[in-house]
Amino acid sequence: MRIVSLVPSITEALASVRPDALVGATDWCTHPAGLEVTRVRGTKNPNLTVIHDLEPDLVIANKEENRELDVRRLREAGIRVEVTEIESVPEAVATYERLLDDVLGWERPDWLTEARRLWCGPLPRVSRRVVVPIWRDPWMVVGSRTFTGDLLRRLGWENVFGRHEDRYPHVDLAEIDEAGADAVLLPDEPYVFTAEDGPEAFSRTPTELVSGRLITWYGPSLLEAHRLHRSV
Repeated sequence: MRIVSLVPSITEALASVRPDALVGATDWCTHPAGLEVTRVRGTKNPNLTVIHDLEPDLVIANKEENRELDVRRLREAGIRVEVTEIESVPEAVATYERLLDDVLGWERPDWLTEARRLWCGPLPRVSRRVVVPIWRDPWMVVGSRTFTGDLLRRLGWENVFGRHEDRYPHVDLAEIDEAGADAVLLPDEPYVFTAEDGPEAFSRTPTELVSGRLITWYGPSLLEAHRLHRSV
C-alpha cells in the first residue's frame, strides 16, 4: 500500500508501524526524524500534482488540518481520501484503531494500547486553570471542542476559554492576562513562542513555555504528553 499523509500526527503514528508504506507527507511532518518520503508542501496548500504523481492507494487527511477543497479535488482525480475528525484524546485513539483495523489492516502498535490505558479513563479533578495562546498579533487562544483542550483536561488542567463558542477565538491580550488562570501555556507551534517572544506580554499571569507537539499532536507523543503534569 502507498500512503500519503497530510497530517503530521498521523504521519508519525503510521511511521511507527510501517514507515515503508508512506510515500508522501507534508513539510510539517517532522516526526519521526529522518523520514524519507516525498514532501508535498503544507497542510493547507498541498501540491496536488505531486500527490497525484505519487499514485497513492490512500491519502489521509483531517477535517481541521486540511482544506475541504483539496480533499474534493483529490477525490475528483480518482484518489481515495480518508478524512479524520479528532476533537478529543479518546477520538484520536479510536480513530487509529479504526484506521489500523478496518482501513489498513495493520497491527496495532504498543504505544496505542498504552495511550488508551493512560488517557481514556475517568477525568481527574481540576488541579489548575490554564490559557493556551496559539498566535499573537492578533492574539488567539484554544477555545472549545479541541483536542488540546481535552488533553489538558485529562491532565487535570482546565482551559479557561474552554467554554467559548469558538474553537480558536481572537481574544484581547488584557482579557487573557486577567482571565484568572494559574498559568499561560506558550507552545512553540503553530506560533513559535520563545523566552524572548511571549512571556513579556503578560504582567499578571505566570507563563510557561511548553512543547506544542506534546499538547497538539495525537500519536506516539501521547505517552510523553501524559508526563506533562509531573513537570509542574
